[in-house]
Amino acid sequence: MEQVNVTRKKRITTSSLVKIGMLGAVSIVLMLFKMALPIFPFFLKLDISDLPALIGAVTMGPLAGVLIELIKNILHLFKTSTAGVGELANFLVGISLVVPIGICYKKKSDLGGFVIGAILGTITMVIVACIFNYYVLIPVYSTIFGMPIEELVKMVQAVNENVVDLRSMVFFAIAPFNVLKAVVVLLIGYPVCKLISKVI
Repeated sequence: MEQVNVTRKKRITTSSLVKIGMLGAVSIVLMLFKMALPIFPFFLKLDISDLPALIGAVTMGPLAGVLIELIKNILHLFKTSTAGVGELANFLVGISLVVPIGICYKKKSDLGGFVIGAILGTITMVIVACIFNYYVLIPVYSTIFGMPIEELVKMVQAVNENVVDLRSMVFFAIAPFNVLKAVVVLLIGYPVCKLISKVI
């Protein structure tokens, strides 16, 4: 009996790894389809590549969501333009959204659990995105492309007059963009998760 249980666990683990790999591949494909929005600066482009990680976190647990985000960003390193810093940011922001949802949904597998996780995840995602952009990503971006932060601020100011410095750019551009991204992913994510959960 014990040997049967071990074999079954191995099958489940192998099956989960295959599904995680497939969702990671879908994620990198979705990452290619980015949409620029006129209300945000040019370097902020909307995509739904966190959707497969959300599906994995809800159907297989938070660790699956982390692994899918990791696969996506490792694969994206082959075409990076930020020396891997952008991929690190995408990974941290992505897991900060999907992990709270995966944890909450695991404890309470219904709409209520998803909503609580979504609220916590969105708040965490925005905080992580703002901190990382302020202290790491924007300074590195400025250095790599030889564009002083002051010039970058002016470019963003042309789109949003509330932006006057790096801090206000993070507050009035980075934060609302990530809120919007989270809402889009979550609105699509829940019905897709319910639909796919039966298969996964």
